Amino acid sequence: MGTYWALRFDVAAVAAERWSDALLDAGALSVDAADPCADTPDEDAIFDEPSQMPGYWRITRLTALCGADAHPQAIVAAAAGAVDSPLPAFESYRVAERDWVRATQAQFAPLRITGGLWIVPTWREPPHPDAVNIRLDPGLAFGTGAHPTTHLCLRYLADTVRCTDSVLDYGCGSGILAIAAAKLGAARVVGVDIDPQAVRASVDNARENRVAAQFVNADALLTGQFTIVVANILANPLRLLAPALARRTQPDGRIALSGILADQAGDVAAAYAPWFVTTIEAEHDGWVLLAGERRADAR
Repeated sequence: MGTYWALRFDVAAVAAERWSDALLDAGALSVDAADPCADTPDEDAIFDEPSQMPGYWRITRLTALCGADAHPQAIVAAAAGAVDSPLPAFESYRVAERDWVRATQAQFAPLRITGGLWIVPTWREPPHPDAVNIRLDPGLAFGTGAHPTTHLCLRYLADTVRCTDSVLDYGCGSGILAIAAAKLGAARVVGVDIDPQAVRASVDNARENRVAAQFVNADALLTGQFTIVVANILANPLRLLAPALARRTQPDGRIALSGILADQAGDVAAAYAPWFVTTIEAEHDGWVLLAGERRADAR
């Protein structure tokens, strides 16, 4: 079994993308960006709609994987020249070749949402075959159930969906919430996203789960109202979407909003106050789910 070289160093967020591109141009096979303070009290939560470069931490740790015959010093030097930067302090080490598919799959075990609702990768057997099991593999679209915000929304749906409900999943990502609503018995389910790739992933995942759910681009969503509207996005988009999501919620219908940090809940609730009285329904790892009913007299 062969080996690879890995090299690692830290850069500022504003330079991370240029360094990543330069490392690839210099011969790196792949480049990973991560928070050097992950799993410590100093972890930088970039999910809080950061002011720094999107997708990068204020200080970003780059790890480049290189071929077995590569020369790490030469690759870093070439990349430094391309970005017009001094040679950074870096470390290099050998990485043994592995069955990367199996290694990746091993990270994803069946995930319990409630006793009766599980997320199960397609290569694993459901721990409880009689439960509502959503077959879903990690992919390019957001939403595998592991993130606290998705978990909050799934628990909400498990507690509230009835067979007479129509459900709109706004910002559907992988389609996980729409698929869950359909499997939980909702009469009609529609998922919407601005990303065509997410819509395609949702359609594929719904087919895998043998559920009837419609997925469309946000521009193609027809008029109509739903008894439940759920949106797992982020606080700023949720604030801007308040009038649109209110129009999609029928009088006395329910709304569930997540992707909100605890200290953002007040601002989001205020944006929805003309139509809803919302409260914090649940909290998980600093994230909250706001839920409420649309007032019958709200315009």
